[in-house]
Amino acid sequence: MATPFKIGIFDHMDRGTSDTAAFYAQRLALTELYDRLGFYSYHVAEHHSTPLGLAPSPNVYLSMVAGRTQRLRIGALVYLLPFYHPLRLLEELCMLDQMSAGRLDVGIGRGVSPVEAGFHGVDPKTSQAVYEETLAVLLAGFATQQLTFDGDFFHYDDIPLEMSPHQRPHPPLWYGVTSAESAERCARRGFNILTSTGPDEAAAVLKPHRAMSRAPESPDLLAGIIRYIVVADTDAAALEIAAAAYPRWYDSFHTLFRKYGTGPVYGARPRTFAAAIENGSGIAGSPGTVLRVLEAHARQTDANYLVGQFVFGDMPYADAARSIELFARDVMPQLTRPARA
Repeated sequence: MATPFKIGIFDHMDRGTSDTAAFYAQRLALTELYDRLGFYSYHVAEHHSTPLGLAPSPNVYLSMVAGRTQRLRIGALVYLLPFYHPLRLLEELCMLDQMSAGRLDVGIGRGVSPVEAGFHGVDPKTSQAVYEETLAVLLAGFATQQLTFDGDFFHYDDIPLEMSPHQRPHPPLWYGVTSAESAERCARRGFNILTSTGPDEAAAVLKPHRAMSRAPESPDLLAGIIRYIVVADTDAAALEIAAAAYPRWYDSFHTLFRKYGTGPVYGARPRTFAAAIENGSGIAGSPGTVLRVLEAHARQTDANYLVGQFVFGDMPYADAARSIELFARDVMPQLTRPARA
């Protein structure tokens, strides 16, 4: 493998069959497991009014994760910027970065669900402009103790800022991409990127970002792929676990779209885990099988970051924990070792 991976976690926090308190207890226990096993960063989705997302306030949840972990980086993928008041979000991000001793990763976006945006009064005609202006306020606020800003939506005149981030000039920024053009813009702005597209498309999407981030004057950025990953002792056992859990995730993902007669901005997701395997977004098998598939994806995409969605739908906690432990023991060391000359 030409490029060793960093390996992180993505979590939709989609409701399975547990009650809410038990759900949080199990998820927090898994974050401790990720931390103990040496995963790089834990990215949690922000969704609202849907069983897809039981972390509608990512910072509340991540403050608990920060207190339960020591090394694991944490952050939302993504903070839905048009849903926030910029000053409030700025202060909370600074708090979380300080309380975690500089372990915060900040994913940013305007959201992919028009239904959720509508619930929060976000106008789709202006959401991109609000997103850009909110980001500008955050970047300005990270760098100063007195904020002056005059935009189309937000105006601040010499506002005192008591909070500042632990990481300088600010926590790493992340963005989800589906096109090469978007990836190139992110590289120019110094953003790390992630894509959930299959290997062929991901290779094209990530190429300009990887090329630009290799330039001597560029920061060392991460360009990653997101994959559903289930590991068990045998291929058959892993496929059985994945196939059983996935329908609940699929149902959660499409709940609001079905109810309001619309669809995902970037298209429907595979209906079955078998279809996810076919399009390259899902991987299930023994450690050897999973390693072979991921090594092939690494060569094909030139990604330097892998993000696994190890828990989804109504997957039992014991199966998830065993899958994560097998991955960390038998797969992760091979993917993270330095490349041989």
